[in-house]
Amino acid sequence: MSLFGLGKKKEEVKVEPACACNGEVATYEASSCCCGNQQVENCCGGDNKVTSIKVLGAGCKSCHEQYENAKKAIEELGLGIEVEYITDMEKVMVYGVMSMPAIVVNENVVSMGKVLKSPEVIKLLGKLGF
Repeated sequence: MSLFGLGKKKEEVKVEPACACNGEVATYEASSCCCGNQQVENCCGGDNKVTSIKVLGAGCKSCHEQYENAKKAIEELGLGIEVEYITDMEKVMVYGVMSMPAIVVNENVVSMGKVLKSPEVIKLLGKLGF
């Protein structure tokens, strides 16, 4: 028995994006789509394609490594888009990112604070539905 719940392990709640079309996050069980509780083939009228990828960083070694890994992942997937590398802190702050490097897909921050290798970037894009 512990007083005030100290020593008890908190139960983890895993939240995954139900749809990557506009960045809203919901659990798969709670909703089938970010557009509400409707079953829609192509959520929000789009076909969930990657239109832009940006790597936000301060220009450090880790941020540059993330940029190279993201470029490699896009090349492996055969997507014909260019990965943008943003080091201007005013532009970075617009996204509300406080730990870098960060990855932005279709204007939504999908990763921040750690360097993802190329296979991890591919896996992340797969989880987002791209």
